[in-house]
This record gives sequence, structure tokens and C-alpha cells, in this order.
Amino acid sequence: MADRTPAVEAAVEAELRLLAPEVRASPELLGELLHPEFTEFGVSGTHWDRPSIITALSADPGGTGLSITTSRMRGVQLADDMVHLTFDTESNGRSAHRSSLWRLCDGVWLLWFHQGTPFGEVAPPEV
Repeated sequence: MADRTPAVEAAVEAELRLLAPEVRASPELLGELLHPEFTEFGVSGTHWDRPSIITALSADPGGTGLSITTSRMRGVQLADDMVHLTFDTESNGRSAHRSSLWRLCDGVWLLWFHQGTPFGEVAPPEV
């Protein structure tokens, strides 16, 4: 995406920071990126809120150390204070489509909503 707005760039930077193993292992660093009203529908189908996702990610240092590869990152600024990102991830052989809503709060972009949907290779139709 060649003409990203500064808001989209900031949200992309924050999203990539959120995926870093050292951030995911730290309750303090995670807390700096998550909105107080954060909610997520995870790839597993689990509904997460801010306290539960911070606890789950920081309690599993082995799991947070997994390499997460992103692709097809796209962003659109929906309002002065809202950016929607979509992208795909691959980690440990599992792929997911991702959707994130980032809100600008007191000059800082915070993750307000996230959803992950697993996907795999689609077999070609039989003839």
C-alpha cells in the first residue's frame, strides 16, 4: 500500500510491535498497547478481554517466543481516531486471517478489537 496515512503507519507499527515475542511476554509492554476496553475473538474461538489476554500471553513464555510471520498487511483510516488493519499470520504451521481496530487515545494508538480466523490450504475443486 503505497499511500498509507500517518495514522495507518502508526497502527501498523504498533501491530508489529504487539507481535514481537519480547512484548508478548511482558505484561507491562502488552498493557501499553491494549485499550482498557480491549476485546478479542481468538483463532481458538476464545473470547478474550484485556486482563485475560495479558495473563495468558505473559504466562506462556514458551508460546510467546514462537516466530509470527505477517503478510498482506492492509490498513484503512476509518476516522481521525480509528484504523482498521487486516493481515495474515503464520506461526508454527498455523495460518490465520487477522482483523484489528486501533483507536487513538491521548495521542497513543491502542488495540481496541482483534479477531483471528484460522485458514488452511484450500484444495482445488475436483473435476
